[in-house]
Amino acid sequence: MAEIASVLATSTFQNPTRQSDVSLKAAAMELETSFLTEMLKAAGAGDARKSFGGGIGEDQFTSFLLGAQAEKMVEAGGIGLAETLFHALAERTQNE
Repeated sequence: MAEIASVLATSTFQNPTRQSDVSLKAAAMELETSFLTEMLKAAGAGDARKSFGGGIGEDQFTSFLLGAQAEKMVEAGGIGLAETLFHALAERTQNE
């Protein structure tokens, strides 16, 4: 288990050094945020519960709430999609 932690700590995803890696990490995290937002919607996390009275205002701001929740999930480590995308794209850009 310690070996995995040391690999993650030295990962270029966790500590990008090049400017292109920083930009690539940001793009990968943004994509994972969008993905998680859609998954939260599909799971029904944005369904009105009538706890705040419902209405058009609650319906309109639900998407912002889901987006913020997804963003915090990604900042906390997410589901690993951003890191996988980052490594795949970083490898591809290094080979070009």
